[in-house]
Amino acid sequence: MTVSVALFNNKGGVGKTTLTYHLAHMFQRLGHRVLAVDLDPQSNLTAAFLDEEELAVLWAEPESPAWGGASSALSESPIRRVTGRSGTVAASVRPIMEGLGDVAFYAPIQIMDGLWLTPGDLELSAFEDRLSAAWPNCVMGDPAAIRTTTAFFRIIDDAARRVRADLVLIDVGPNLGAINRAALLTADTVLMPLAADLFSLRGLRNLGPTLRSWRAMWQRDLRPKVPPSISAPSGAMRPLGYVIMQPTMRLDRPVKAYQRWLERIPTIFNGSVLGDPVPADSGRSYEIATLRNYQSLMPLAHDARKPMFDLRAADGALGSTQAYVQKCRAEFRVLAENVLRRIDEVKSPGSEPNPGDESAGSSGGEPLPRRL
Repeated sequence: MTVSVALFNNKGGVGKTTLTYHLAHMFQRLGHRVLAVDLDPQSNLTAAFLDEEELAVLWAEPESPAWGGASSALSESPIRRVTGRSGTVAASVRPIMEGLGDVAFYAPIQIMDGLWLTPGDLELSAFEDRLSAAWPNCVMGDPAAIRTTTAFFRIIDDAARRVRADLVLIDVGPNLGAINRAALLTADTVLMPLAADLFSLRGLRNLGPTLRSWRAMWQRDLRPKVPPSISAPSGAMRPLGYVIMQPTMRLDRPVKAYQRWLERIPTIFNGSVLGDPVPADSGRSYEIATLRNYQSLMPLAHDARKPMFDLRAADGALGSTQAYVQKCRAEFRVLAENVLRRIDEVKSPGSEPNPGDESAGSSGGEPLPRRL
């Protein structure tokens, strides 16, 4: 059974795309078949997986004299991951945008054995208005509106079936607009990257009630209107928990500020996301991991076009930096294993819905198959 995880935070700049990229690679290293989906119109996840020449072909940019033409540059590459038959999410929804029909399906791009990408495109932002207009019409049972609202789900479902994915990781932009509503409806679960600061806590206060409202409205008012001929998501969006992205700290005062906000996260998460206010000393059961700041490895990983935990001496990771790479690999492995464990907990047969979760009627499912 395929399980989808959306990585989402209402606040930008917390490392959401970096986390998605590295988790996709780590899950693949652990033996799972992984589909990464870029539903953020900024398309940073797509740019992390593909180089500039591949992006030029994917996005059908005119030939550039800077590299002798996108097509010629790609033809010289030893690995042809992107072809003229590759398509982005924006290309998939273009028939809806142009009033010419339903979604078009494209095979995902294979990054490596066991890892695929459904790429994004800046043009996806134009789909926002169409999704916004379709939402209220779904209540009336309008088939065109329902096809529009479920477009992302059907695109992801088709791609996941093609590659027999165990896990789908969905990168979502940092806002509460119509694109993100449709994107999050596709997700079985939601993982939230957070920084221990005022802005992330404010984001949680906005994010939690909105997710619960979307879930309740979809399952109560809209999903019953979906005709059998249209495949639609359950809209479960069950919270897996949160990952703390640790900042760089050198002075005593920032450390104290970090600890102060860190201690407030469990209560705000329970109250705003789960809808279950609890005492502050109730523990941090939804904190999946804390990731240290690996800022010094990021430039090397960017230049080498690989995850930070795969850096080698040939990539510039020399001396003590290599020890840092090993630590990074160990921490991401623990994080990935913790996420898998949480997925099994929330998707196991007979599992109770989370406190305050209106999705009691959403599908459960079997534990994620392990290939460790």
